[in-house]
Amino acid sequence: MVAIPFRRHATAMWLRFRLNEIGPLASLLAVSLFGFGFFKLADEIREGGSFGFDDRLLLALRVPGDLAQPIGPSWLPETMRDITAFGSVFGIVYVTACVILYLAITARRRAALFVAVAVGGGEILSTGLKLFFHRPRPELVPHGMETFTASFPSGHAMLSAIAYLTLAILLARVERSRKVKAFVMGLGVVTTLLVGISRIYLGVHWPSDVLAGWCIGAAWASLCWFVALQLQRQEVVEAPDPPPPA
Repeated sequence: MVAIPFRRHATAMWLRFRLNEIGPLASLLAVSLFGFGFFKLADEIREGGSFGFDDRLLLALRVPGDLAQPIGPSWLPETMRDITAFGSVFGIVYVTACVILYLAITARRRAALFVAVAVGGGEILSTGLKLFFHRPRPELVPHGMETFTASFPSGHAMLSAIAYLTLAILLARVERSRKVKAFVMGLGVVTTLLVGISRIYLGVHWPSDVLAGWCIGAAWASLCWFVALQLQRQEVVEAPDPPPPA
């Protein structure tokens, strides 16, 4: 009988500690690490520098003697074009809208608004960075699809990191099951990585563009995580964690 109240008290203390201490510290650490990685890459690009691995990796993904032909089976280029669509503006907007609708239906309207602002702000940041650096697209190999904007950072890699990592963190906090939490987080990370890899495989981005997109996207998602935790502490945004079981 004594063990049950103690367990409830311990669980409540752990939830408060995780929200008030571990979460903010982890999110700020992630912002610092990913932000530092992006600024190191951006500083080199701004000074007109280049990265040796850019050329080597793009050429390694092409058939020797025929740079128009990507390596792998004949169905792989089309599959990569399908994958890259998950990082397109339409793909991001569609998935984000579905999650926002889910949050609104489940009476988390302020959380839904937060997701809209987080992903929308990431889109504005991506556009601004592209206009600022204005790096040309790689001409080393033929492109596997049409492109319309500058190269650095990769908008697909950045937006997929922002959207899928932010949504994964939010949805993982809704679930009680650790297996479901791990699955949702893993799905967000894998989707982000696949989108970036598809951009390199199709030859529409330098690998450093994609790496920078991952870094700034993950940093933005981590910053959004930190802000969300602070808003939850102040009860401005609904805390997605369910109450501990009785």
